[in-house]
Amino acid sequence: MSTPTITSAGADAPTATSPEGADVVARRRLDFDPAAAWTLHPQVALRPERFGALAYHFGTRRLSFLKSPRLLTVVEALADHPTAADALEACGIAAAERPAMETALATLARTDMIARRSPA
Repeated sequence: MSTPTITSAGADAPTATSPEGADVVARRRLDFDPAAAWTLHPQVALRPERFGALAYHFGTRRLSFLKSPRLLTVVEALADHPTAADALEACGIAAAERPAMETALATLARTDMIARRSPA
């Protein structure tokens, strides 16, 4: 099974394999709280594709690629669950997959593709 990733068109941010490496990725994950309520940003449209989805933010005009159908499922489920962790569980994301999935969600949060919401 492939690791869920996000690719932003034109992005030049450090990755886990860049010199800044794991430190940058770990800091990014700190901004995302899986115990918080999240939803797709209201200015973002998803276009499902065979590989996952295209996410387009109409406010920033940023295009991102969700490179996993499972990540798309989680993103679509965020609004239906009290927390991101609950959405991950409901989508059947195994404990071993959670760190990669949370990193992908953190990237979506950092780029305003998903946004915090008030708990239901």
